Amino acid sequence: MHPSTALAAVLVDELVRGGVREAVLAPGSRSAPLAYALEAADRAGRLRLHVRVDERSAGFLALGMALASRRPVPVLTTSGTAVANLHPAVLEASHAGVPLVVMSADRPAELRGTGANQTTVQPGLFGTAVRWEADLPAPGPVTDGHWRSLVCRALASATGRPSSPAGPVHLNVSFRDPLAPDLGSLAAAPSGRADGGPWTVLGRDPGGGHADGGGGVAPGERTVVLLGDLGDHDLSRRALGWAAEAGWPVLAEPFGVLPGGATVVPHGVVVAGRLAAGADNLAGLAPDRVLAVGRLTLFRELGALSRRPGVRVEHVSATPWWTDPGSVVHVVHPTRVLDVTPDRAAGADSWVAAWRAAGRDAASVVAGMTGTLTGPGVAVTVAAALAEEDVLVLGSSNGPRDLAIGLGGRPVPGCRVVSNRGLAGIDGTVSTAVGVALAGGGGRTVALMGDLTFLHDTNGLLIGPGEPRPDLTVVVVNDDGGGIFSTLEYGEPARSATPEGAARTERLFGTPHGTDLAALCAAHHVRHARVSSLEDLRDALAEPDEGLRVVEVPLDRAGHRPLRDRLR
Repeated sequence: MHPSTALAAVLVDELVRGGVREAVLAPGSRSAPLAYALEAADRAGRLRLHVRVDERSAGFLALGMALASRRPVPVLTTSGTAVANLHPAVLEASHAGVPLVVMSADRPAELRGTGANQTTVQPGLFGTAVRWEADLPAPGPVTDGHWRSLVCRALASATGRPSSPAGPVHLNVSFRDPLAPDLGSLAAAPSGRADGGPWTVLGRDPGGGHADGGGGVAPGERTVVLLGDLGDHDLSRRALGWAAEAGWPVLAEPFGVLPGGATVVPHGVVVAGRLAAGADNLAGLAPDRVLAVGRLTLFRELGALSRRPGVRVEHVSATPWWTDPGSVVHVVHPTRVLDVTPDRAAGADSWVAAWRAAGRDAASVVAGMTGTLTGPGVAVTVAAALAEEDVLVLGSSNGPRDLAIGLGGRPVPGCRVVSNRGLAGIDGTVSTAVGVALAGGGGRTVALMGDLTFLHDTNGLLIGPGEPRPDLTVVVVNDDGGGIFSTLEYGEPARSATPEGAARTERLFGTPHGTDLAALCAAHHVRHARVSSLEDLRDALAEPDEGLRVVEVPLDRAGHRPLRDRLR
């Protein structure tokens, strides 16, 4: 089957699975793959196809059917001015809240901006009139789960779910030649969910009932909870208690609150990495279901669990839009499911015990890292100095990873954790920490960040003489550059095996700066201390918080890669 034919077949199949029963087509050449797929679905009785020669009329025909049925109705055009002719119907659908689905065919990316016939900039053509849009590239090595997930997001947006007004959406789909299907390919059934349902189901189905059959998540023994960022420390605490009552092991990222509890797996990311790598002695820990609670942003190892063949993935989302970069989520739940504890499975205790035992196997290795002046050692020392009423502000890059690896579920005060994880950038972190400290909350505020994150926002230290000043301790792990890159593929020893390779890696990713942080702090009249041991760091953190101060912890960047390799 040609790639264009396969893409079109998958998109139409998922539209039908998502409840589409009517579709409108305005003829054209670039849209041929979708036209063939729609006609095949019409012939099979899966939907009813309507063909109109004028795009403007086709748009309003689709709008009328969607208006009457309140079901999403797609209207398909070829590229160029054909798409623009749908604009009046899109505007009407936007203001009237009608679930219209615009599907426009487009030239592949290499033809855009070249003067190719019937080629213009179609993404964004409808501006703010659409609730959601996606620009699908010409098909390449992408699984059909990605395409199906995009269709589910489009239908959800069009119908106003989870919590926004209904209205039009735009799927711009690029196709490369050949556009006509090869003989017999239209009869090939595209793969999808085995039960014939949509790829992703929201917590409430169009009929108003819960997709999971009740008000909560269904029980199940071989379930693992991946706890990410929920954006609210109370939600994080609820999630930890909910998982403990259900008897599910938790692999947690350190956001919201520092994770702890009877079912939190010590050094869970290490266990997940070993399981994903196929360790024979951990085969018994392979889950049947993964519950991703919140947004996971730190570890590839946790994402790998969700991509294991045969695993059912469910997501508890704290935002109107669910997180699914791997296009694997089966069901999306709202956070209210955390108020309904599933029945505890008969084998829950042994399941949790097996996971926690696997985590303890890594304890001796991790203990060697946290007992000396390393990134995990600094992170754990900072966390141990905080009480439950305190707030820890985490920068991006190595800090939160070091904390998650080093803590490993050990008993620590469950202080609040704040971090800019929306896009996980390094910009503005000092200013964010100052804002958190000024907002107060009863306890102390400590920030942990790397040197590049600190340098990226040294203007955060600039506070006018008449302005309120925070009581804030900023711990800066200074490894003179981008230490995180040495732990990724860019830091593989083979890339630095030659002097030229080493110089290239150092310049592009190491990015040494040689900045004197003490002098920089002095210029801002900010107190500065440099410590050279974990004991000195503990002493510095034990001092009273009075005003703004910086505690610098120098580390050798060359030690990051060997440390992570030992852990692996």
